[in-house]
Amino acid sequence: MPETGVFSRLRQGLQKTRNALTGGIPAAAWRGNSEDLLVELEDRLLLADVGIDTTTRIIDDLKSRLRKKRNADPRGADALLQESLAEIMAACNKPLLTRGAKPFTMLVVGINGAGKTTTIGKIAHRLIGQDQTVMLAAGDTFRAAAVEQLQSWGEKIKAPVVAQKSGADSAAVVFDAYQSAKARDIDVLIADTAGRLHTQQNLMDELLKIKRAMQKFDPEAPHEILLVIEAGTGQNALKQALGFHEALNLTGLCVTKLDGTAKGGTVIAIADRLEIPIRYIGVGEGIDDLRVFDAYRYAEALLHG
Repeated sequence: MPETGVFSRLRQGLQKTRNALTGGIPAAAWRGNSEDLLVELEDRLLLADVGIDTTTRIIDDLKSRLRKKRNADPRGADALLQESLAEIMAACNKPLLTRGAKPFTMLVVGINGAGKTTTIGKIAHRLIGQDQTVMLAAGDTFRAAAVEQLQSWGEKIKAPVVAQKSGADSAAVVFDAYQSAKARDIDVLIADTAGRLHTQQNLMDELLKIKRAMQKFDPEAPHEILLVIEAGTGQNALKQALGFHEALNLTGLCVTKLDGTAKGGTVIAIADRLEIPIRYIGVGEGIDDLRVFDAYRYAEALLHG
């Protein structure tokens, strides 16, 4: 797909958040040094779930940029704001690299409804398109529907799926999948897990058990612990990220369902607070609507339609 098409889809996906941030602000307002504009932006950033601390940082930074601007910089406040947002998120600009270890192992975690299984299917589709072989492990053994959904994805993208009966031990499923992936010389193994809240200690302990099962074969495994969070949960997404990171030492994030919410500012808050690499963002339901995160393109799409 041409780069312009990719960016156009990103802009479409962030339309609700962009409308919340900039909709109705006249072009002339961006050209001045108006205190009213700063007050308006502060309110809008908060409504977009950027959070109080990060919003304060952004507004203070924008004030500083506007003071320095004077006549030397012809750009308006919108360009300066875009630059500020991009700089905050830049630390998370680290695409996932799955080459090296074989199999490269990914453990995908998150709460129910965040879109873990769909995200796994879309990531696997991307990797297969990059000429890598992928195996899926149905580690969510609590819900038969989750196993069926993963198997459906496997059929769609031509990836083998390792599964056991409902209620089986998740760690055992992943352990068997690792053995199978190793024997079949698979490049990437992606393990699904049951949804859970970060406050459910017994279920968080189960994830640690799965992690230890992987490490019996490779002390470095899992090579990626990816948290899938739904943008629409706003500041709760940040709380989830903090809780899962404390328990598991996350290596990456995927923010889904950005197209269905005006709370895309939560990505900025998470980037500011945690600086964990944001590997992917979901901007639609299509199989190709999972995008590699780019802080600069994200900031541009947030402000410019």
